Amino acid sequence: MMDRVKSKWWVHSTLALFLVMSLVVTGCTSDRGSEKEAVEAGTKVASDKKTTPPAVQTTDAEVDEQPSRVYYEIFVRSFYDNDGDGIGDLNGVTAKLDYLKDLGVGGIWLMPINPSPSYHGYDVTDYYGIQKQYGTMEDFKKLLDEAHKRDIKVIMDLVVNHTSSEHPWFKAAAADAKSPYRDWYTWAKPGESLPSDGATGAQPWHKSGDDQYLGIFWEGMPDLNFDNPDVRKEMIKVGQFWLKQGVDGFRLDAAKHIYEDFKSQGNLPATKEKNQAWWQEFRKGIEEIHPDAYLVGEVWDSTAKIGPFLAQALDSCFNFDLSKTILSTVSSEKATDIAFNLERIYSYYAKNSDGKFVDAPFLTNHDMNRTMSEVKGNTDHAKMAASILLTLPGNPFLYYGEEIGMLGMKPDEQIREPMIWSAATSGSVKEQTTWESLVYNKDAKQGVTEQEKDNESLYNHYKKLIQWRNDEPALHDGGIASYKFDNASVLAYQRVTKATKALVVHNLSKETQKVVLPDDAYKTLALQSKDSAVLNGKSLELPPYSTVILK
Repeated sequence: MMDRVKSKWWVHSTLALFLVMSLVVTGCTSDRGSEKEAVEAGTKVASDKKTTPPAVQTTDAEVDEQPSRVYYEIFVRSFYDNDGDGIGDLNGVTAKLDYLKDLGVGGIWLMPINPSPSYHGYDVTDYYGIQKQYGTMEDFKKLLDEAHKRDIKVIMDLVVNHTSSEHPWFKAAAADAKSPYRDWYTWAKPGESLPSDGATGAQPWHKSGDDQYLGIFWEGMPDLNFDNPDVRKEMIKVGQFWLKQGVDGFRLDAAKHIYEDFKSQGNLPATKEKNQAWWQEFRKGIEEIHPDAYLVGEVWDSTAKIGPFLAQALDSCFNFDLSKTILSTVSSEKATDIAFNLERIYSYYAKNSDGKFVDAPFLTNHDMNRTMSEVKGNTDHAKMAASILLTLPGNPFLYYGEEIGMLGMKPDEQIREPMIWSAATSGSVKEQTTWESLVYNKDAKQGVTEQEKDNESLYNHYKKLIQWRNDEPALHDGGIASYKFDNASVLAYQRVTKATKALVVHNLSKETQKVVLPDDAYKTLALQSKDSAVLNGKSLELPPYSTVILK
């Protein structure tokens, strides 16, 4: 059995720091339990006690600027059917680049496009090919060329933790114990004592003849053995190949599971060090081809465990805790000091990354219930979630269909339903993919076509906020600083660059709110999501469910 199975407990000088940081994160995470709904609708101005001047967090620390662009996650199979076979394709993505550009998107993340026996593609059978149902390599290069003409970057899902059990490497390894690919995977012989606490909760060992192989997700996804230098070289070669085709970086699936196969090993310093060493090696290989390639990792874990992945390795890790905080905040209509928490987390990440870290906030993705379902169909709450996401630092990621409020809850197929381009067509034209029957969105009254024409739609709210972000340097590039009003319904924070700053203020509630600024540092009502906001001297009045930017 490989060394990755036999890891020992090593005492490490930084373990205490990680434990402390884990406690900090636990203390900073907002309450995720259900909260009582706000009182019945009304536009009454809040009581006098809510006009108390805010406590303002100031800092002399160097501004942590994070130049950014908005990314859009696309499940190609569900997005746009260009050839009428019911399955989305690469040419369909190309056909919708102008839609994405008009929305304000500056980058797209393509879920797996490699050949695979599954509908989702996370079990790859050929790392150098294109899924035939999606098109050809020529189609992909055309997509890259057209995206780059529009200043849209393209990153693709790269699944290096495991292959498909149908991959030729694994087939050869399973058929012959003397195969050169045998050691590309982790095997155990009959009667061998095996750890069974799989990191994902699933049974990690699977029968193959008389032996067993490691596959922590399921039997169709055997884990690659990264203690084998040939595996490491091959995965770097794969990354370099796609960079040479023109991609701008990668979303790295299951990035923390390279050396975290078992729960008992997850906190070992040795596990952290081996993961860090691999991703640093991968980064160096990527930089040989594309020094500015963007690497964002799926590391669903605490701040303490994420930090090492950012040390001369990944540029970003998706901010899963922040997504839950945002959705909890808008659903409860109660402000949390998001900026206070992020300042401290960013400080820790900056130390790990020598200041190169960029956050990757999002609301939901292809593994999570959709935003509109999480907020129980409340469009006002969905708008406020978008307003918060798009005014925070880092590269915000939007899951396809979020901008039109698509619904979806587990199982996975129902959070990956076909994009609703027009409610009127109901799949009767080729643009609407039909590979999966609509369940949550079968009665959708509005798709993209309808929402584009409605000035008050969720789509146009997303478009407005993205435009704010793209046009305003403090929102586009700035760091974050706390700014807290003594009003539970008002969320505020500062966005700061070395040259400029802006104050973001959200009214999370269904009532008009009035707050008083402590000084005249912000004098101008620069942007407002609803026209009835008023700044009179130091007094700011916010209409229900609205966002303003002060300068």
